[in-house]
Order: sequence, then C-alpha cells, then structure tokens
Amino acid sequence: MTTDLAAPTTGAAASARDLVKIYGKDETEVRALDGVTIDLYAREFTAIMGPSGSGKSTLMHCLAALDTPTSGEAFVGGTPLGGLKDKQLTALRREQIGFVFQAFNLVPTLTAEENITLPLALAGRKPDPAWFDQVVDAVGLRDRLKHKPSEMSGGQQQRAACARALVSQPSIVFADEPTGNLDSTSGAEVLGFLRRSVDEFGQTIVMVTHDPVAAAYTDRVVFLADGKTVDELRDPDRDSILDAMARLTPAVG
Repeated sequence: MTTDLAAPTTGAAASARDLVKIYGKDETEVRALDGVTIDLYAREFTAIMGPSGSGKSTLMHCLAALDTPTSGEAFVGGTPLGGLKDKQLTALRREQIGFVFQAFNLVPTLTAEENITLPLALAGRKPDPAWFDQVVDAVGLRDRLKHKPSEMSGGQQQRAACARALVSQPSIVFADEPTGNLDSTSGAEVLGFLRRSVDEFGQTIVMVTHDPVAAAYTDRVVFLADGKTVDELRDPDRDSILDAMARLTPAVG
C-alpha cells in the first residue's frame, strides 16, 4: 500500500485515496476494495459500473460515510472522513450528502411531502420554500404531495426519494441502482430528473448501476473489477459502454 493520501484534486466533490476494504479474515477474507484512488468531480453525473462483486457499492458506501475503509482515506468536499467522530459523521451525512436507494426507503405512514422534507425535519430545519417548490416541480410531484407511498406508482415513489435527496441542497448525492426496481418508462423519468438536476441545479451525482442505458445519461463512467478501477469513459453512450463492458469481461474471467 502506498502512503500518498494527498487531499483531493480541486473541484472534487468526493475522493478516495488508496482505499482498501477487507471483509472477513484468513480463508474467508474478501478484499472488496484494493487500493482505489479516484476523484469524483463537482457538478458532474458519474456512474460507477462493474461486475457483481467488483466493489462498486462498497466504494460508494465508503465515500458516503456509510462504511469505514480498512485503510486509505475517503474525502467529501475536501474533508477526510477518517478523522471524524460519530457525531461529526452524522452531521456530515445529514448536511452534505443525499441518498437515493433502489428500494426507495420512503416511510409508508408519511405523505410524499413529509417524506421529502423528513431529513430536514430530523435536523430541526425547515426547507427553503423556493427551493422546495423548484425541486417538487422538477420531479413532477406537485399533485402527489398529500399522497402516501402506497398511493403512488414506483416511479413516483423514486422521484419522491430523489426530491428528498436534493431538498437539503447537499454537496453530493449518491444513488445506488436508483432504477433497479422500475420499468423502463419510470426509470427514464428518474434518470432524466437526475440529469437535469446536474445541468440545471449544478448538483453532483454519483450513481452505482449495472445498466448501460442508465449510465448513458452520465458525464463519466468509472469501471471497477476485483476492487480496482480499470477503465473510464467520458461523454458515454450505450454502445461505448457496452464495448467497455465487453473488454472488461475477459479480464474479469
């Protein structure tokens, strides 16, 4: 392992420096991340792709302060996460990081509006009315704000989850397979909103996905295999992503 844990490049919203994550010991040891160094740039939509077990979700969880690396360092906004105490990590997750998960993670007893504003309520803050209106209109949920999740389609629930991630105006949003439970039409609606949130709101989004169609919405695709970064694409389209995945498959095999 190298000892170069220099601060992230200027303009990086999140970074990893020689990040290693090991689960288990001895015969059961799994090296999920094996020395990953990467900068994820502000105001960009980045996809992280790779085969099952490549480390993509582990990388996201370490960068989002949901998991602790075995060694190396993760940064959010230039702040090294390794030196933060539990309360500081909780505050950072609440104030600087947004999350969108495959399973929506909405509270079934709350309305869409209450779900969207829940992180702010837990922090004792009120939403900025103008920003709330902008986000709600951008996700097209104005007429669903008083509906509970059971009264909404899967696409509407995921758009509510996206709005919840953005309403606190975080520095970076992490999305873990956000279209994995959606049909193609609903998935396109969610991806279109994430794309617009970067282009129109200046948001930073990092998305883990296995879907080349979803990744084609992004500015950059980073490929992982066996816990290492092995390739990346700028301005990707579906065909270039498929080509990169085809090159990657023999290496993994």
